[in-house]
Amino acid sequence: MPIFKGSGVAIVTPMKDNFDVNYDKLEELINFHIDNGTDAIIIAGTTGESSTLTMEEHRQVIRAAVEFTKGRIPVVAGTGSNCTRTAIQLTKEAEEDGADAALIVTPYYNKATQAGLVSHYSQIADNTKLPIILYNVPGRTGCNLLPETVATLVKTKSNIVGLKEATGNMAQASETMRLCDGQLELYSGEDGLVVPLMSIGGIGVISVIANIAPQQTHDMLQAFFDGDVAKAAAMQLKALPLVDALFSEVNPIPVKKALNLMGMNVGSLRSPLCEMGEANAAKLAQAMKDFGLL
Repeated sequence: MPIFKGSGVAIVTPMKDNFDVNYDKLEELINFHIDNGTDAIIIAGTTGESSTLTMEEHRQVIRAAVEFTKGRIPVVAGTGSNCTRTAIQLTKEAEEDGADAALIVTPYYNKATQAGLVSHYSQIADNTKLPIILYNVPGRTGCNLLPETVATLVKTKSNIVGLKEATGNMAQASETMRLCDGQLELYSGEDGLVVPLMSIGGIGVISVIANIAPQQTHDMLQAFFDGDVAKAAAMQLKALPLVDALFSEVNPIPVKKALNLMGMNVGSLRSPLCEMGEANAAKLAQAMKDFGLL
């Protein structure tokens, strides 16, 4: 059984005016997602501003998500780090606190070799029973998890089962699926490439746009699962202008702005992230109106 199929939301971490985590709002957001078709909660990832959470906050946010979700849908915890020991600690804590799986980004800044990546992920896998989704986003990390490396990890570590593919490179994704020979649960990490990735065997998305359009994102994937590829493709194309607006500045700046425009009151961002520029914010608001969200 896969960890989940369909739309997983890379959920934001709401903040109070003093930039403390707003746990009441997090519970509200999780209930909103469950009520609107989201198939999994991905907590403490890039969109959740994990890079500016303390170790204590990181654990508490994951624990809170598990508590608030109450087993209704899976909770996938972001537990990656550029330090293997830290990633192991975060993953073990997430397992202890009831997460259903771990999403582990490639080490950033270090620029590990492929051999180093095999060692890094193997050590983590050996220290947890949680199923692991690898996360490849070289545009943010400066590190590319190559198809041969993914295949090696999937075939040698039984709890390394998935990949969040966020390279934007369909040829690389296709080669990864070929080498993994049916053993990989593939999730899109690019909201603009969900349906194309499904065509090569993908089973879902870990999504930013799902923060503001959860039902539509779920329904797009469900249409594909139901065999209505034309409907899924039309929904994908309709969403592209909104996806572009959500990535006009570095994530999660625009999506937090979008949630606030919708009256969700998720607060601001921790420095060094800052508020969205006026011109891009206006374009985002227009894209939201065109999509029917405002």
